Amino acid sequence: MQVHMKVEGLLFDPRSGMYILLLQQVDGAQTLPIWIGKPEADSIALALGKVVTPRPLTHDLIKNIFDAMNVTVTKIVITEIVDNTYYALIQGSDGRREIAVDSRPSDAVAVALRVQAPIYVEENVLEVRKTDELEEWLKNLKPEDFGTMM
Repeated sequence: MQVHMKVEGLLFDPRSGMYILLLQQVDGAQTLPIWIGKPEADSIALALGKVVTPRPLTHDLIKNIFDAMNVTVTKIVITEIVDNTYYALIQGSDGRREIAVDSRPSDAVAVALRVQAPIYVEENVLEVRKTDELEEWLKNLKPEDFGTMM
């Protein structure tokens, strides 16, 4: 079963020097934090802020390729976690056939935000990622931790 999620925010983790993409269940309380790099976080932040760049960046290019091929991105799905690495699919349709493109979750989310496609996580991924340390870290988040990146 797939759980519908939304981007709740981006956080900086000073311990690892990486950013955290925080996904929140649309009609529930489940969360999924995914550690991502700065370039991916910047791209997601631009999409969240609806910032238009003078020339297409990588995720804009991916959107443009889908558009040029008349493929509609129908959803993205974070499908599994293996050895602390998340996997995702960008799913689309050209009206005749369904396609699924392997992706890193951060790239899939950056594309989904640009095309207004829904974000899903397989329920088993939410079960696997539950750890006491992570839950404790999330409980201690403060509103100021959700500062803007721009």
